[in-house]
Amino acid sequence: MRPVEHPTKIRTLIVDDEPLARSNLSVLLRHDPEIEIVSECSSGAEALTIIRSAKPDLVFLDVQMPECDGFDVLELLGKDLPPAVVFVTAYDQYALHAFDAGALDYVLKPFDNGRFDRALGRAKQRITSGKDLPRKLERLAIKSVGQVSFVKVSEIDWIEAADYYACLHVGPRTHMMRRSMSELEHELDPIMFPRIHRSTIVNLDRVRSLKLGEDGEYDVLLENGARLRLSQGYRKQLQSRLGVRDSKCS
Repeated sequence: MRPVEHPTKIRTLIVDDEPLARSNLSVLLRHDPEIEIVSECSSGAEALTIIRSAKPDLVFLDVQMPECDGFDVLELLGKDLPPAVVFVTAYDQYALHAFDAGALDYVLKPFDNGRFDRALGRAKQRITSGKDLPRKLERLAIKSVGQVSFVKVSEIDWIEAADYYACLHVGPRTHMMRRSMSELEHELDPIMFPRIHRSTIVNLDRVRSLKLGEDGEYDVLLENGARLRLSQGYRKQLQSRLGVRDSKCS
């Protein structure tokens, strides 16, 4: 006789600074036998820690929280972003921004049971369809005033360090992220996004040529005309990935 296989439950985190809102979400979720609430927390900072350690499948995330709000959480998570995030908000304008940001869904406070069930259903579908797929960083969250937008990794031309921020160059636009270069280097595909300088990461698909300067150092020329300094310590690695065998490039 074969043992009965129990379906894997959807591990869920509730993040809201209002105790009543957390309680209401908990009651609604506990009605669903497919849901397992792994934790509840009252701040964005606490949510970051729990998401990175517990790795939940689904997060119900409040937008407005002191110090570190829901948009901050999305921006700072990077590759640790859960498969499904549902925004929780009392304000319509944030609900609209949720879709602009590429979030899966949102629910408004006070919670409507029908609307909540639809959001939960979408989350289940997203999680189930992506369960067996390898996690790959395809976009980065960029926070601006009142919203988070997403930049496709494939559209980034190059990245440069800017004090405690990283500056993403995407076509004619520039986006600032509160992320370190070492974090981004670790999260991006190292084959397509190698470091060419301690303060520069480049998209290999955008590289047009290497140019030897008058000072004997090489520059990396991009398709958009940008000229980036190639550090000697990263030169051999870059040439190898570009298929350049001779060190004399022009």
